[in-house]
Amino acid sequence: MSEIEEYIQGIDENRQVAFNKLVEVVRENIPEGFEEVFQYGMITYAVPLDVFPEGYLNRVDEPLPFISLGAQKRHLALYHLGIMGNKELLQWFQEEYAKVVPTKLNMGKSCIRMTNVKHIPYELIGELVSKMSMEEWIESYQKFQNKKG
Repeated sequence: MSEIEEYIQGIDENRQVAFNKLVEVVRENIPEGFEEVFQYGMITYAVPLDVFPEGYLNRVDEPLPFISLGAQKRHLALYHLGIMGNKELLQWFQEEYAKVVPTKLNMGKSCIRMTNVKHIPYELIGELVSKMSMEEWIESYQKFQNKKG
């Protein structure tokens, strides 16, 4: 059994179906090229090292993460690193979320927290996941890294 399968099996029963559906939505909508790995204790969709050998934070053994899915103590989480440096994408997501979900968006810089599995906007998440290609993500990440350096 893979780490990913073990992780999913370890999620409490009342959130496992919703988490599985979230994984399915991401798998169906993630742009071409990303690979599914187990990174930082979560299911992560990352840029393969053979595409971006510099790795995450110049760690040549660690692929550049893009989207991660986690089951936290009080919520399911989708970490979308591409949304942090893309104001247009963030604004689009916030506006669309408000149209389809009856509760307030619970979000950090890149973390979308879903505390009520009945209000997960799967279709919207699928659309969000599909909006940034691997090439666009690499370019955005490199711009951010250059600003820091």
